[in-house]
Amino acid sequence: MAARKTLLGQKIRRLRQERRLTQQQMAGELGISASYLNLIEHDERPVTVSLLLKLGEKYGVDLNALTDDAERQLAAALREVFADAGLRDGGVDSDEIARLVGAAPRAARTIADLYRALRAARDDAQALNLNLAEGRTRRVVLPTEEARDFFEARRNHFAALETAAEALLPIAGGDLGRALGERLARQHGVTVEIAPIASMGGALRRFDPRTRRLDLSEALPLASRNFHLAYQLGLLEAREPIGETIRAAKLSSPESEMLCRIGLANYFAGAVLMPYAAFLATAQAERYDIERLMNRFGVSFEQAAHRLSTLNRTGAAGIPFFFARADIAGNISKRFSASGFHFSRYGGACPRFVVHEAFATPGLIRRQIARLPDGATFFCVARTVEKPGGGYHAPSGHMAVVLGCDITRAAEIVYADGFDLARQEIATEIGVGCRLCERADCRQRAFPPLQHRLVVDEAVKGPSAYAFRPQR
Repeated sequence: MAARKTLLGQKIRRLRQERRLTQQQMAGELGISASYLNLIEHDERPVTVSLLLKLGEKYGVDLNALTDDAERQLAAALREVFADAGLRDGGVDSDEIARLVGAAPRAARTIADLYRALRAARDDAQALNLNLAEGRTRRVVLPTEEARDFFEARRNHFAALETAAEALLPIAGGDLGRALGERLARQHGVTVEIAPIASMGGALRRFDPRTRRLDLSEALPLASRNFHLAYQLGLLEAREPIGETIRAAKLSSPESEMLCRIGLANYFAGAVLMPYAAFLATAQAERYDIERLMNRFGVSFEQAAHRLSTLNRTGAAGIPFFFARADIAGNISKRFSASGFHFSRYGGACPRFVVHEAFATPGLIRRQIARLPDGATFFCVARTVEKPGGGYHAPSGHMAVVLGCDITRAAEIVYADGFDLARQEIATEIGVGCRLCERADCRQRAFPPLQHRLVVDEAVKGPSAYAFRPQR
């Protein structure tokens, strides 16, 4: 698959203007001619990797901010905004959205934030009407999206927690579970007990701060027990960096703060079990073979895949991956994106997406080259994972996890072996979700797109369940 040109003219022009530099001045600092910089700013020349590095070094700019991933995600979010039934008569198309995002990204992000506030106000109004009708006045809040935005805005990487986890590296190796338990006991007076399933009341982990006792269900496999031990250690030893990160985010509700606190403690646990430098080096040496990472670090498939999505340290980054977990009904319960892949905020995932196919072959890797409507193309791998049940009357649950990266990095991954990555026709055309997808020939469409007018004709049956035409 041919790489997309790195055309960043508008961003570089904004960078120059923010620093009050003329083209001549910036060109001199970068060691290029003013005429060449002018061509770059007008997207008539691509930005080379060496020039991109110079920009980052000279002006202290995060190189991620100069890539197009953030703009693609913002554009996808705006397509959801303008597909809203209350706004679609405005006729804002994808080209206009792209121009808005490129020319005025802060204004575009403000529009997305305002729409998010509008959706929240709608939900609150509907909940308030329901509550009043039932004689209740409780305000309903949905903090899950705010928590997801919190992690996505930070590219699912938290340097302070990596540093805190690295301070524990001397305990890594050998019997990690025993070492973690001993540290909990020695440093924090916490005793750890493996408790019978019947005594846990359905819980997998329970900590009593009064007695300083941590109970772990015997239903947990070894990798999960170690993870919960590291999680508890994170709540105790990484309390300050976790608290500072949450305070700086200025979240809107206690529920959002708690969700983020749990997420950050989980992040810390992953960093303890899979130390950054060692995990990145192994991942690169093994070409991101998740099963080999599982074996090397004694973790589960989901834990290893999730950790790969956090390797975004400046100057020592791995491949930028997105990660998601879904159930068999298509509900996405976990998602992180450092690759520019956009998940629908207000609907389910595309039925063509490989994460759904994984349930047809439990325990086996499924592979897919997926192309979104904006042309962004990703290499994805998916596999089912099993959640412990604990007995005949509490059967195991099955989920599927998917990991993906931009197609330009696919050759670095073992799972891409055997694919002719240059053949565009082997890509599966997917959408963000049926409500936003404009693909008229999809045989798996569940809903008509919001931004187009539905066409109903009893005399004609096309490939899709719904025919539509563009709004005028």
